[in-house]
Amino acid sequence: MGESVLFSVFLIFTGAALLATVALFARQSLLIAYIAVGVIAGPSVTGLIADPHLISELAHIGIIFLLFLLGLDLSPRKLLGQIQEAVGVTLISSIIFALLGYGVGLAAGLSRVDCLVVGMASTLSSTIIGLKLLPTTVLHHRHTGEVIISILLLQDLLAIGALLLIDTLATGSMPWLQAGLEFAGLPLLFAGGLVAERWLLRPLFQRFDKVGEYVFLLSLGWCLGFAQFAQSLGLSYEVGAFIGGITLANSPIAPFIAESLRPLRDFFLVMFFFALGAGFDLAGAASVWPSALALAAGVLVIKPVTYRALLRRYGESTVLAGEAGVRLGQMSEFSLLLVAVAVQAQTISHQAAHLVQVATLITFVVSSTFVVLRYPSPIALSEHLRRD
Repeated sequence: MGESVLFSVFLIFTGAALLATVALFARQSLLIAYIAVGVIAGPSVTGLIADPHLISELAHIGIIFLLFLLGLDLSPRKLLGQIQEAVGVTLISSIIFALLGYGVGLAAGLSRVDCLVVGMASTLSSTIIGLKLLPTTVLHHRHTGEVIISILLLQDLLAIGALLLIDTLATGSMPWLQAGLEFAGLPLLFAGGLVAERWLLRPLFQRFDKVGEYVFLLSLGWCLGFAQFAQSLGLSYEVGAFIGGITLANSPIAPFIAESLRPLRDFFLVMFFFALGAGFDLAGAASVWPSALALAAGVLVIKPVTYRALLRRYGESTVLAGEAGVRLGQMSEFSLLLVAVAVQAQTISHQAAHLVQVATLITFVVSSTFVVLRYPSPIALSEHLRRD
């Protein structure tokens, strides 16, 4: 087993480095390179990594740490301010996009639960593509970034709600009672985390903040402890990790913690998307490509138009609304996470998972290519658009 893990790590990071170089020359998102390495090394192509249990464990660990690190960037005060600004746009657009995904799933002959998860996945836009391709040194794009971030933050919260719903659907018995217990436990978990951060973690950080190794260990212990505690309350490890990150973000040294954990975030980002690619069934994907193409086309066309119209209605300029709409006009890495969790929970069919995975990859490629061709970004094709 040790040799298997060591060989897997070698394949993941050596292969990711090689394909990431190709992706950067092609002005593509690095996520595509990570997924491509997984597909090539997985059972569908070379079979270099064929152990489904190992692939599943890599994905699960990656999900837990990614959600913790995502929550760490969302301080409660900032979160409340952003939600108030973006709630109208996000909720109205989410209904439209959910109906789009549900309709495509229904046309593909999927079950109602499958259609529901496809609809959830269709509502989300990519945080990584949205922010990594956005310049921050130009005043106009600082405001554009604020608008985009506010929408993405609220979408992340909706995604956590979707994860709770998936957990509920997975129980099979008394789902509404289970949902009530889970949603009742969520605010208790959050409030308890804030209290523990204020009276337990904060004094420890203040006393030993110069010992970087201790800050690192305490942060990771908080993540895993919160995840385990949430699971014992009937919630999932993923939800616990996310709430743990948000409560830790309330700490005065949260920016330092987030910066020190950035390499860890990148490590598990690669692991998670590699595992998604390794678990990708090319034969299964081939059977859903017409539906996936229809869903991707609908997202690429309807999302920018919808965001543009809603942002204009809420007072943003035509230029900003149009650009923000295009930058948000794709599906999300959270879409892939949702279906990965749903498959692990045996809530949805593999056909529905393949539909979301293929559609998400198509929107990643098309959307990121369109952004770097038309708008300023750090990896734009033309010199006058290339800005940090």
